[in-house]
Amino acid sequence: MAITEPPVPSTVEDTGVSRDLLMKLVAKTLQVHGTLAPSQIAREMRLPTGIVLSLLKDLQRLQFVESKGLAGHDMRSEVRYSLGGDGIHFAARANAQSQYVGPAPVSLEAWIAQIRQQTIADDHVTRDALKKQLSHLILPDDIVTLLGPAVNSAKSVLLYGKPGNGKTSIAEAIGNSFSDRIFIPHCFEVGGQIINLFDPTLHTPDEEEESRLVSKPTFDQRWRRCKRPFVLTGGELTLDMLDLSYNAVSRFYEAPIHLKAIGGVFVIDDFGRQRTDPQAVLNRWIVPLERRYDFLTLHTGKKFSVPFDQLAIFSTNIPPDELADPGALRRLYYKIQIPTPSEDDFRVIFRDVAAAAEVPFDSDIFEAFFDRHYANGKAIPAGHHPKYIVDFIKSVCRFKEEDLHMSAELLDGGWSNLTVS
Repeated sequence: MAITEPPVPSTVEDTGVSRDLLMKLVAKTLQVHGTLAPSQIAREMRLPTGIVLSLLKDLQRLQFVESKGLAGHDMRSEVRYSLGGDGIHFAARANAQSQYVGPAPVSLEAWIAQIRQQTIADDHVTRDALKKQLSHLILPDDIVTLLGPAVNSAKSVLLYGKPGNGKTSIAEAIGNSFSDRIFIPHCFEVGGQIINLFDPTLHTPDEEEESRLVSKPTFDQRWRRCKRPFVLTGGELTLDMLDLSYNAVSRFYEAPIHLKAIGGVFVIDDFGRQRTDPQAVLNRWIVPLERRYDFLTLHTGKKFSVPFDQLAIFSTNIPPDELADPGALRRLYYKIQIPTPSEDDFRVIFRDVAAAAEVPFDSDIFEAFFDRHYANGKAIPAGHHPKYIVDFIKSVCRFKEEDLHMSAELLDGGWSNLTVS
């Protein structure tokens, strides 16, 4: 099903937020940028110029803004506006409530409606698409068969197994498998409070599509057309990162990290290594994972809910039964073990890594190395070992100013740095 574009608003009422909030935002925009033409204010607020003109008319009637003459000398010139009269005090009072300046917010109701309309549950990943994204990894043949239903479930997945065997890379491949472009608002408004959502470090806009629409946008510019977000967090995750962050100085909110992943993939990497007990993390997620919505609270005490529309992936090298009790683990719908590579797979991985690094592969030298360290269960092959050892070879050869080559000494040197006696 095609994702519907948020319609371009024609009137202040179409924006879904109050005229008072938008008038205050115009005043603060003029306070920050000085004298501006309506089209310039419209670009700052991501609103049609007609709506900005309507707001300026109201502000002018209240003697909060005044005209400063034409911006140019041709027929298309615009009248410029700046704060005047009581406008400076009006902007100051608006700033005392919130110092937010930028794109106008959308309403919570509009955002929720868009979430449901572009749900990740409708973006089905095909077997071929998943295989393509996993093609750089050497994995057992049945892994794609296990991952496919989990990915398309839009529920929760636990990837577990020994460290260094590709769990994070698999999660990243899953994120790259989704093809839809969705709409993410710059910010949204709840109870008069502005919550910033769009994050350029996490959201990837479809810039080619957006540049094509500069002259005549086909959708509300308070939204950005983006790839489905892929948000990865690890040992730094704490419970307060899953709540709204209120800046008491600027007086507006930053959305929590999992809210920024709505419509996409949220990965909790190294699960169980956080400073917060994993049982506590899962307890916080019981309602979102089970009922598919989450509750958030403003500093005013007002609570609101949003759909929990994302594929949540927990990745861990801790045995699942050591993470949490069975009741909490039950909320993790799919549990998939990522095995250590077989001896044959380990050889293929090592060859591929060496080839990518332009290190000539010597089968005899490698097999002797494998016999010394891995054969007969001496050590368990891990997927990250080849890259680590090959990187060691490259570093030594570069330091000694030698051509890249494989030797028993170099392989054993890399191995010695992998283990601790």
